[in-house]
Amino acid sequence: MKLIIAYIQPEKFNRVKKILFEKNIHKISVVDAFGHSEESGYLESYRGVEMEIDLLKKIRLEIAVNEDYVEQVVNAILEGGKTGELGDGKIFVLPIEQCYRIRTGEKGAEAIG
Repeated sequence: MKLIIAYIQPEKFNRVKKILFEKNIHKISVVDAFGHSEESGYLESYRGVEMEIDLLKKIRLEIAVNEDYVEQVVNAILEGGKTGELGDGKIFVLPIEQCYRIRTGEKGAEAIG
């Protein structure tokens, strides 16, 4: 079992989601995130005061899968999220020690689905 965490550009989310759904990957969690990396921020004016915005908006995807689905999920995110520009994001693949389905009490690979 693996947990795939990906940070992608917000405007790429619908494309990534569509590709995941086409690959029959439907169980995802989505969180708004802000981060800073090598991309530069930008200046914004609010009520006449200029502010530097250096924490840029990202989307964080969390997808728990059995080993058989890892490559499909990673490839879907790469295909849907890549622009070739700085700031496209990152994908992390982490081991999951155990998973439990609350409704049935199932655990392990059966609980992930």
